[in-house]
Amino acid sequence: MAIKKSELYSSIWKSCDELRGGMDASQYKDYVLVLLFVKYVSDKYAGQPFASIEVPEGGSFADMAALKGDKEIGDKINKIIAKLAEANGLKGVIDIADFNDESKLGTGKEMQDRLSNLVAIFEDPALDFSRNRAEGDDLLGDAYEYLMRNFATESGKSKGQFYTPAEVSRIMAKVVGINQAKRPDQTIYDPTCGSGSLLLKAADEAQHGVTIYGQEMDNSTHALARMNMILHNNPTAEIWRGNTLASPHFTDADGRLKVFDFAVVNPPFSAKAWTNGFDPYHDEYERFVDGVPPQKNGDYAFLQHVLRSLKSTGKGAIILPHGVLFRGNAEAEIRRNIVRRGYIKGIIGLPPNLFYGTGIPACIIVLDKEKAAGRQGIFMIDASRGFMKDGNKNRLRQQDVRQIVDVFTQQLEIPRYSRMVPFTEISDPKNDYNLNIPRYIDSTEPEDIQDIEAHLLGGIPNRDLAALDPYWQVFPTLAQDLFAPVERPGYSHLKIEAAHIRPAIFEHPEFVQYRAALDRCFAAWASANAPRLKAMAVGSHPKALIEALSEDLLGVFDDVPLIDKYDVYQHLMSYWDTVMQDDVYLIVADGWCGANKLRLLIKDEKTKKYSEDHDFELGKNRFKADLIPPQHIIQRYFQAEQAAVDALETEWEATLQALQELDDEHGGEDGLLAEAKADSGKFTKKSVSDRLKALDPDDPDNAEELALLRQVQALQDAEADLKSRIKAEQDALYKAVIEKYPLLTEAEIKALVVDDKWLAVLAADVQTELDRVSQALTGRINQLAERYATPLPLLTKCSLTLSARVDEHLRKMGYSWQN
Repeated sequence: MAIKKSELYSSIWKSCDELRGGMDASQYKDYVLVLLFVKYVSDKYAGQPFASIEVPEGGSFADMAALKGDKEIGDKINKIIAKLAEANGLKGVIDIADFNDESKLGTGKEMQDRLSNLVAIFEDPALDFSRNRAEGDDLLGDAYEYLMRNFATESGKSKGQFYTPAEVSRIMAKVVGINQAKRPDQTIYDPTCGSGSLLLKAADEAQHGVTIYGQEMDNSTHALARMNMILHNNPTAEIWRGNTLASPHFTDADGRLKVFDFAVVNPPFSAKAWTNGFDPYHDEYERFVDGVPPQKNGDYAFLQHVLRSLKSTGKGAIILPHGVLFRGNAEAEIRRNIVRRGYIKGIIGLPPNLFYGTGIPACIIVLDKEKAAGRQGIFMIDASRGFMKDGNKNRLRQQDVRQIVDVFTQQLEIPRYSRMVPFTEISDPKNDYNLNIPRYIDSTEPEDIQDIEAHLLGGIPNRDLAALDPYWQVFPTLAQDLFAPVERPGYSHLKIEAAHIRPAIFEHPEFVQYRAALDRCFAAWASANAPRLKAMAVGSHPKALIEALSEDLLGVFDDVPLIDKYDVYQHLMSYWDTVMQDDVYLIVADGWCGANKLRLLIKDEKTKKYSEDHDFELGKNRFKADLIPPQHIIQRYFQAEQAAVDALETEWEATLQALQELDDEHGGEDGLLAEAKADSGKFTKKSVSDRLKALDPDDPDNAEELALLRQVQALQDAEADLKSRIKAEQDALYKAVIEKYPLLTEAEIKALVVDDKWLAVLAADVQTELDRVSQALTGRINQLAERYATPLPLLTKCSLTLSARVDEHLRKMGYSWQN
């Protein structure tokens, strides 16, 4: 069976547990990623004479696997890696981790066991990359990306800068316009490439391929980038180690900087030692003609290097801290000159705390030399408020990424979010080329102003109701059904009780029509895309599928009022990430008919525990259904049987409730049933039976207790009988379900997966957006009604009345005082 992405991630991440004790994440990532690399190239290229990677004899993962339990496993793994490195010019790349380092891996038996267990994890048959060729490169590349993100998270502030968050990389890849590349000999460059993830995300946008260049100063991070290129099937990418500013590797024959078609860059923020190794005032590459950056802050040095490294038609995107937009002195002069040249096409302000090396907010500066001369302004986006929390970091949601890209590429002006800022405004003396986004885009929400007159005299201000105009445009008669004018002009009152607001909205004919229209929108999308989903076959492309599905969904909900199409988009993308993606990868690897097979789960030999949760249990056996959960089989084929089980369970729960009520009423310390409880404080069959035997049935004083005991005993018998019957009915149902799986036809499987599982979940998700509309309107009306419900004169009157009552009570008690 094909590898599920989620299982691949968890399997590889589990390998980190074998190493965590002896070192931090910035160190153990080197061991895990090297093993992943060796396993991948061994599975993919071993035995192939003309492969891009040569796997020499004695240099494969199989040779590593043969060392499990060997006392010299660490030293011998080093030798295996050395052979692979030697055969492929990867010395200093894949051999940076010492597998015989006792300070990190322990000594003697500890090292032997740790490395044996680590190799065994990668030996799992489920991690056979040779059998996952439909989109195997993407599958493994995404796993590598997952590890990079987790390593960056665990490495902390000081050591996580090797990784650019994938969401930011995707934005840069889209806005830089590399999808316009027509030929594979066009070039893309990253002068501070880190692990290479940003370069690869950008290169992936080039439909016809692109030639990759990168430079990275850190030795271990440079090695990550080289491995990353190979794992993403870009073995010919040129990644060099060195200081880009002091010693740029890529130059032409005449000694000038090599120029590229595209560049994407996430340099170290505010580098203090950026001048090490060269004199920027006498730069042989003429990068600082617009001014030399401050000695202790290299942000503009990287920006100027990128500009100098782009062709006259080149385009780029660079991540920099927000300070570059407004800092003064030398940086102000550089900024002024760059803006005047027209090189900056756009600026995208990002949320704070996205990056692993720093918590400060950053921006993407989009560069375009080709149309610089005719540029009239800079397109700005304030995307600082769109994110989710992810542990101790913030993270862009898929909807944030998509909205940023759509708005930027289409140059859409949206209030409080984006606008084209003309150079005349930027150069105005009051701004003086300050590019701080809040100067040009006010992203704050309108203030909710309290109305003093309404607090004094009552009534809801009409201007607050007018602010709800987007709702009244969709529900034109709802406002007059909810509100009526008061005698004073400009104010209204609520015609119904506050408790009835939500049902009044939800049951209003116009809201009912709106709900039906929303249902039709989703039904139209589902009807159009169900055939596309059911047409999937072995070898189909999951990424192309989700792109088509999401694009169509955005189009369908583009003009739906009150609902943000990107919120609907997020529902699809979240479900894709958590469930649907795994399902699709299984289908394109094994076909639809693999869905009619159940897996019998086996306990791990060492831990004696199951490695995953089961879907249902029959006898002592636990089963897992990878594509079709049993509830969908039951819902479609065994509704009557499930209803019988449900009825028994309802009766059983009622019996338990009756027992609990007897306990509550008579089981207390002085209750008639107190003596019928076991030492545990509960009724048991034995404790009740013993108490019955202890009582004289002929003694009239025992009559009431005996009656209660017999009632308890009857309920206990009924509960036990119901429990047994439920078990028998449930087992019979599960047996029928198990027998049904292999009988499912391909058409039935497609209906179960596409209609009953995927589309049903997405339909329910879209319904939550309708609920949000009604809740938002209800909440605001409730807030306004409650805010002005009790005007000041009424409050004063109530206060005086209550004060007089207190005074009267105190007077009757003989107390009085002077105010």
